[in-house]
Amino acid sequence: MPDLLELSARIIDEGITDEPVNRVTNELSEVADGIAMIESFSHVVIFPTEAGLVVFDTSGALTADGVVASLRGWSGAPIDTILYTHGHVDHVGGSGALAADAEQRGHRRPRVIAHANVPARFDRYDLTDGYNRTINLRQFGRGAAAAGLGIGGPARFLPADHLDPDVTFTDRLQVEVGDARFQLHHGRGETDDHLWAWVPAPRAICSGDFLIWNFPNAGNPQKVQRYPTEWAAALREMVAREPELFLPAHGLPIAGRDRIAGVLTEVAGALEQLVADVLEQMNAGERLDTIVHSVRVPDHLLGRPYLRPLYDEPEFVIHNVWRLYGGWYDGNPSHLKPAPDATFAAEVAALAGGADALAARAREVADGGDLRLACQLVELAAQADPESRPAHGARAEIYAERRKAESSLMAKGIYGHASRESEARLGDSARSADG
Repeated sequence: MPDLLELSARIIDEGITDEPVNRVTNELSEVADGIAMIESFSHVVIFPTEAGLVVFDTSGALTADGVVASLRGWSGAPIDTILYTHGHVDHVGGSGALAADAEQRGHRRPRVIAHANVPARFDRYDLTDGYNRTINLRQFGRGAAAAGLGIGGPARFLPADHLDPDVTFTDRLQVEVGDARFQLHHGRGETDDHLWAWVPAPRAICSGDFLIWNFPNAGNPQKVQRYPTEWAAALREMVAREPELFLPAHGLPIAGRDRIAGVLTEVAGALEQLVADVLEQMNAGERLDTIVHSVRVPDHLLGRPYLRPLYDEPEFVIHNVWRLYGGWYDGNPSHLKPAPDATFAAEVAALAGGADALAARAREVADGGDLRLACQLVELAAQADPESRPAHGARAEIYAERRKAESSLMAKGIYGHASRESEARLGDSARSADG
């Protein structure tokens, strides 16, 4: 089992990521005297107290059994309190397994504490169950089921056996369990229901998703609004506490006051500068298209082991900043009330000499290295003639090539899904012809 603090120190200090930093092993490591972390789809952090265990997050539904096994291999004490850092299913979906374990052992059901917006999130998940399963299938593909993300079969996005919060708060809350104190702070960042915790005795912070060892997930193109400015403010508030131990819900724990401050300050600064650059151009009257193609995060920052754009990426955050401050109108008047996509595509295809000719041009553009334009052209071709095998053949190939060229999981997921759509369409038409 690796020494997680030693590994993170080496990676941060040397700036070289030669080992995975986000792992789903369900292995438990003690990261300080009596403090444990289980590396899972989202990590589970455990503090022992005189009154029982305090657990931050529960991982997802399909990793929960492994979490319970690792936890119980370390301690048989009752779980007194579960603290949700926020309401995403990879953080709350395993709560039912912890409750079942408590019942089996004759312990009382753990008390659950969360921000006041978590119940509203759960209500929204019920309203958008099918949509959330659809977008996770696009984002994670077949791996979504393995991660317990509620896709496929009869399972709901939010597991039916999840635990609702028993106690909620709006701004701050001090929780005392036995001899331990946990100071909970609300901060909007990846979500509007996020908390981070200051644990005074070991000078530790449990941060949830405020640090994920990737570029901050502040722009996910398929999810609701994120809050990069307040995200940065929360990170700076954490730095002000001068923590000696930092325990995120994804990625490696970090030890050392200066090392923690350096990481959090750099992440906060990257977000703040990105927001400032977008707002500067918005205030100058620029369209979203201009901003997306001109605002950049410096390459040296994106090379940091904890800022690589391997999950979310700055371009998507720009869209979210625009949505937060400017709404959905992108500044292009033709986009305000456009013709249906298929109608526009058919007109462009007619000008190009047909959908097949447009698809052929898309291939030429892709071969020339402009995958952005190639994707736009081949999408028009497939929309103009949904039955065109040349169009779907080109679409499958171009989106597969685009997927390989992208760094972020979100972009890879969407482009890979589009490629598989056309591959499936080609298979269906071939079977229809054979029949």
